Amino acid sequence: MESKFNFGLQKLLDIRIEREEESKRYFLNAQCEKNRAEERLTELQSNYDKYNRVDNKETVVIKKIKKNYLNALTMTIDQAEKELEYKEIQLSRCREDLKDRQIDRKTVEVLKDKRYIEFIKQENLREQKMNDEFALYSFIRKSTERR
Repeated sequence: MESKFNFGLQKLLDIRIEREEESKRYFLNAQCEKNRAEERLTELQSNYDKYNRVDNKETVVIKKIKKNYLNALTMTIDQAEKELEYKEIQLSRCREDLKDRQIDRKTVEVLKDKRYIEFIKQENLREQKMNDEFALYSFIRKSTERR
């Protein structure tokens, strides 16, 4: 007479697990995008530092070309910094969304765990009652056989 545990909100739990997995994918994607933006920014800054040195042996034309390149790098660095800020904001939004969805999933899982514990208690109680009945029948049978 073993009965199987059936959780009525299993579909809801499955949906919340799927949503959490989706949020994890978005979060990882946002984190990769942020890392790429950081790498690009550091690369641009290293290029700026590399070409920012003034050499007196250079001609005026080369100095002018370097100045124009450094101005372009400065503008690109500014854009990269803005992009990095945007990626950080996007990452924090994805983190918050993931946290909310984890909380949603955990609430349903806690409910499932509580109902499972309750189910186990009921099954144990039912089994104990059956064992008590078997013991009582055995006792009655043995006592009637002795008479």
